[in-house]
Amino acid sequence: MKYLTSIFFVIAFASCSGTKKVIEKKPQVVAKTETLKTNDSLSKKEYQKKIIKVLETNKEEKESIEEIIIEHDTTFEAFNHNMFNELLKKHVSSQGHVNYLGFKKDANKLKNYITTLSNKTPNKDWNKEDKLAYWINAYNAMTIDLILRNYPVKSIKDIDKPWDKRFWKLGNKWYNLNDIEHQILRKMDEPRIHFAIVCASISCPKLHNEAYSASNLEEQLTKVTKVFLLDTNRNEISQNSLKLSKIFQWFAKDFKQNGSIIDFISQYSDVEISSKAKKSFKTYNWDLND
Repeated sequence: MKYLTSIFFVIAFASCSGTKKVIEKKPQVVAKTETLKTNDSLSKKEYQKKIIKVLETNKEEKESIEEIIIEHDTTFEAFNHNMFNELLKKHVSSQGHVNYLGFKKDANKLKNYITTLSNKTPNKDWNKEDKLAYWINAYNAMTIDLILRNYPVKSIKDIDKPWDKRFWKLGNKWYNLNDIEHQILRKMDEPRIHFAIVCASISCPKLHNEAYSASNLEEQLTKVTKVFLLDTNRNEISQNSLKLSKIFQWFAKDFKQNGSIIDFISQYSDVEISSKAKKSFKTYNWDLND
């Protein structure tokens, strides 16, 4: 279609689903496009064709369209994590405290979510953000499931070899938590995953009370990293002294991909840290994050 060259699509995805919210510089176009609803069966290309078809109804306007921004949509993400998102919002506080008793009442819903993960695993067509969101959510959902299988429990370390339990089949393969963390996520060259995956313990990062999504991933990873670094129970950062979580000790290699650990922290901290700052590591509290 010749007029395609005059249309510039900017599609911004967000974590929530439902009716598409359309912001347009031409309000008369909004009235036509805002009626399009979320439909997970449509591909990105099919949806764009649908928009184009709507715009064709007014040929006088189409040449003047400069920009269409579609927000709050998960249609074009490879996987919809809304089921897990609802559970997290319901059972995890803004401070990261997990209501495992509440989760236990919704255990079937959690298992249903894990089943959806099993039915649709990442493939070569998924982008990096979709894959990261999938595996981060899978790790957190499986950790919660592991705790529920053994609840009540005071610590994940009270479970025999918790990270080696191969309870979950995704596609045709059985996984444990170690597989996901070390063989998949750590190999994706995104050190901030260490502040997103949560081992059900107090000294771990706070469990984010919303699911990770490809469309919001950069913002979410930046947020949880900053929150973790600002939390003085987990890290104490000053110009000349760093009392850090042992996460920085255990996974030092991951944080040194583009410089030193101090270089990494400085990207997400407002403190001007001296390159000669003294580093030490806090005792790790493995008590349950309830």
